[in-house]
Amino acid sequence: MLADAPVEQSEARAGSRAAPAAAALAGSDGGRWEGRRLSPTIGLELRDISLADEFSEGEIATLRQLLCQHKVLVFRRQSELTPAAHVGFARRFGALEVHPILTRHPDHPELVTFVHNSDSRGTENVFHADTSFQPEPSMGSVLRCVHCPELGGDTLFVNMVAAYEALSQTVKDKIVGLSAMHDASVGFGNRNPTIEGREALRKQLPAVEHPVVRTHPETGERILFVNEAFTTHFANYRQVNDDVWGRDASTQARELLGHLVRQARTPEFQVRIQWEKDTVVFWDNRAVQHYAISDYYPHSRSMMRATIIGDRPR
Repeated sequence: MLADAPVEQSEARAGSRAAPAAAALAGSDGGRWEGRRLSPTIGLELRDISLADEFSEGEIATLRQLLCQHKVLVFRRQSELTPAAHVGFARRFGALEVHPILTRHPDHPELVTFVHNSDSRGTENVFHADTSFQPEPSMGSVLRCVHCPELGGDTLFVNMVAAYEALSQTVKDKIVGLSAMHDASVGFGNRNPTIEGREALRKQLPAVEHPVVRTHPETGERILFVNEAFTTHFANYRQVNDDVWGRDASTQARELLGHLVRQARTPEFQVRIQWEKDTVVFWDNRAVQHYAISDYYPHSRSMMRATIIGDRPR
């Protein structure tokens, strides 16, 4: 399990209220980074760092530790981050995936491109963890804003460790040992809305089974790992509930799953990132869900994302 990241909280005060958002961040190689926390639960914005620079192994280790602790890292003013440098930075944290469905950069297939405008409404406005439909869902994603509207287009990020911790003990007891199915055809079925199209997608990407509560491989934290976009149903509700299958069981299973996915909507677990051109957000996809707010139509929003392959949830 990781120790707490080397963050020294500022003791500066504004009136009688402490300013816990201010932080000085000590890099593993002795360098100094400055940043501020974005909410009590999730998010850290790091200042005066260019992701196009070369990072030492110690600095990468510090960034990884901060990512695990704060779940979402924000970097502003990254105009020097070319597509090649974007891929290079993300690759320092692990092998990169080539997304099986989404549009990819013509020169860098590891980069997914999102372009929405008057001809294409944003469709990512549902809480989800990226590629939870894969046997090994993403470890994390590095998303850069290429162009954003003057207003709108923010993204919500949710700490699903906090979402799990806030569950009642009764609910926690009910979900011990439960697993759920994740299906790409639910989130991407609109791309070919015919029965044959969905069948083809299911053959390409068969549904996978993951634990409802996964353990973070680096911190040991427990994470609520179901989401609105891809989780369809429990795989073993009957078996976990003593093999009882009465007329109320299916209703109870649906209600329980609905309760769990709604946890992501709780504001206390969230941070809202307002994009600017060349802002980069790096999030821990194992412990975070996100929701891209599609309130900017018919204006344009363009993003690029590199995604790091993760491990099988356990």
